Amino acid sequence: MANKTAPDASRRSERSRRAILDAALELVGELGYPKLTIEAIAARAGVGKQTIYRWWPSKAAVLLDAFAPDEDAEAVGGHELPDTGDLEADLKLVLRATVDEMNSPKYDLPARALTAEGVVDPELGAAFVSRLLEPQLQLYVTRLRAAQEAGQVAPDIDPRIALELLVGPIAHRWLLRTLPLSHEHADAVVEMTLRGLTPR
Repeated sequence: MANKTAPDASRRSERSRRAILDAALELVGELGYPKLTIEAIAARAGVGKQTIYRWWPSKAAVLLDAFAPDEDAEAVGGHELPDTGDLEADLKLVLRATVDEMNSPKYDLPARALTAEGVVDPELGAAFVSRLLEPQLQLYVTRLRAAQEAGQVAPDIDPRIALELLVGPIAHRWLLRTLPLSHEHADAVVEMTLRGLTPR
């Protein structure tokens, strides 16, 4: 009689986990966050509710895991900060890509849901910042420090404050929907910011 290989529980678990995360992203896009439920995620993923609650305490926690990159990911929204030696061109490239990402429903809906939920759930908010935002911001710090070493940014500039001058206006427009996000706006933000950062 042929030997039967025992089912691989870890592979089955990973398949279920991936199905749950994919279902959460699909449903938040279709239904919006207020109508997203654990029951709906379980039904879409083909698992029991108890399977979800075994791994996550809430729908927000599921959505965060679905939306967040791997903990060791080096990319910012899927794109690393380039260093061609031309700081203005590099920053424009990255901010334009960021605008494209923020204008995409695949990013916009989950990110807005997590941002809003993070206001009322401090633990989730802290996880959202540490897993998604902070790694991205640190890449700007690294790039700006390299520009300082190359003499393209004044030595007394604090890179952490400088990066806020770059990403703050983009985040403000996205969050409040005051005006459209565009490449032209991103370019203007870079140009105005660099006027204040470059050595006199």
